[in-house]
Amino acid sequence: MSNIDTQLLQPDALGLDQAVQILQAGGLVAMPTETVYGLAGDARNDHAVARIFAAKGRPHFNPLIVHVQDLEQAQKYAHFDTNAMTLALAFWPGALTLVLPLRLDSGLAPLVTAGLDTVALRVPSHQVARDLLVHFDGPLAAPSANPSGRISPTRVQHVVQGLWGRIDAILEGGAALVGVESTIIGLSYPPLLLRPGGVSAAQIEHVLNASLATIHPQSAIVAPGQLASHYAPNAAVRLGVMQPLVGEIWVGFGPDCGGAALNLSPSADLAEAAANLFHLMREADLLAKGQASIAFAPIPSHGLGAAINDRLSRSAAPRPRC
Repeated sequence: MSNIDTQLLQPDALGLDQAVQILQAGGLVAMPTETVYGLAGDARNDHAVARIFAAKGRPHFNPLIVHVQDLEQAQKYAHFDTNAMTLALAFWPGALTLVLPLRLDSGLAPLVTAGLDTVALRVPSHQVARDLLVHFDGPLAAPSANPSGRISPTRVQHVVQGLWGRIDAILEGGAALVGVESTIIGLSYPPLLLRPGGVSAAQIEHVLNASLATIHPQSAIVAPGQLASHYAPNAAVRLGVMQPLVGEIWVGFGPDCGGAALNLSPSADLAEAAANLFHLMREADLLAKGQASIAFAPIPSHGLGAAINDRLSRSAAPRPRC
């Protein structure tokens, strides 16, 4: 799965037509979304989905998010109860993924759900992603467009660095505005927060008028993004650091980190920090040069801070041995 002639496509009529042709032929196209760039393949095509796993080096037990153009299309693949409809109407299109009971006649490739009887669905809000989904007129499996376990891509150059020569095309779309992956909600009872992300738990609880349960870190994988070690740079990572070690690459947050090499948000704006997270993680990894460790300043846990801290804790987790 190497030495593929990767194309860089513009988000115009010609580029979208080329992307659709590639997808219809079972190829892979990295597409922009408001959260991160996704590696898209036809979710109904076993070969295409297998190629996603191969390109990313992704464990086959980790299911994929299926992106669709609207709620009507989503209902072809999953059963929606009252809570699911409420959340879809409130937050779609947007940075929310719903894990729902799979329809027996969905036609989705079994690898998409990793053999589970549920499917993760999302309607993205990024205009280029929406244009591609409308032109393709089908479901696209699209995990983040990076080697599995590594830093998620929020800009085209990140995809180029990680997957050039391993996928068929990259569709330009600018920098991701949200910058962290979608929130994932399981619609069991009570509704379950499977992964914090671009929509806060407080927003979801307000719409549902109910509290969200949380999943135990060691629970079986039932949705994307649950691997303990994930989003990891090559360098070791330390968290909650206000006094970095000598030689450590310090990534600050807020105005009290004047000596930091990088700062997620000098003004302590969590939205800015989320948008910068993966980009600055890559910058810090380059500065570390495979020798120094990376130290992150404390991040508040409210709002988008929960998603940021989730990604940071996974980046700092012990790495699986090959």
